[in-house]
Amino acid sequence: MPSPEAPFDYNTQRPRLLIPEYGRNVQRMVEHCLGIEEREARTRNAHAIIQVIGRLNPQLRGGENMDRTLWDHLYIMSEFKLDVDGPYPKPTPEELDRKPERVPYPKREIRFGHYGKLVERTIEACIALPEGPDKEAATVQVANLMKRQFLAWNRDSVGDGVIIKDLADLSKGRLRLDPGQPLASTDALLHTQRQGPRNEMDPRKRHFADKQQQNGGGGGKKRHRNRKKKRY
Repeated sequence: MPSPEAPFDYNTQRPRLLIPEYGRNVQRMVEHCLGIEEREARTRNAHAIIQVIGRLNPQLRGGENMDRTLWDHLYIMSEFKLDVDGPYPKPTPEELDRKPERVPYPKREIRFGHYGKLVERTIEACIALPEGPDKEAATVQVANLMKRQFLAWNRDSVGDGVIIKDLADLSKGRLRLDPGQPLASTDALLHTQRQGPRNEMDPRKRHFADKQQQNGGGGGKKRHRNRKKKRY
């Protein structure tokens, strides 16, 4: 046990970690690398550190700029003092601190908010189709999509005539359906929404479930009850 006079070593009293995810041992490896005077040996040591931090960063594997990112991290941990023959030029703090350009927000207004942008893009794609049976079938599918979106916004029943009219308005008259064209039923669409997406069952579980069904759903194990015999 340390003597009472020995000072405690707290992390708060140690030098700040520039990239805490790599830990203090990696930071010490970088500091050791900075102290190597021979450039060739220092470069070999830097490549060894890259291999270590690559194993500590498995989420970067297979990435497009994995190696470049690891070398940037190494330079950051050295406070950009490391001078080695690396595969990439040493970045500057200004380059890494540069903020990304602002992404412009689309300002196009959505005419019917409950249908959303996806429906409008689907209508545009349907308009571009050549005339014929395929376009007519696609128009019906677009109308069913609109009805599903409408019911997600308002679960009350909606008439097919409303959907057909909105389809004509959104397409500026280029997609029209006969007023008597039947669409998917409201009950079927609401039932699909309540069920949600179906999850595929694990093949092993499916095989076990099929065997249970073949055996009458008993689970494959017979339970024997110990019945007490009456003694006369």
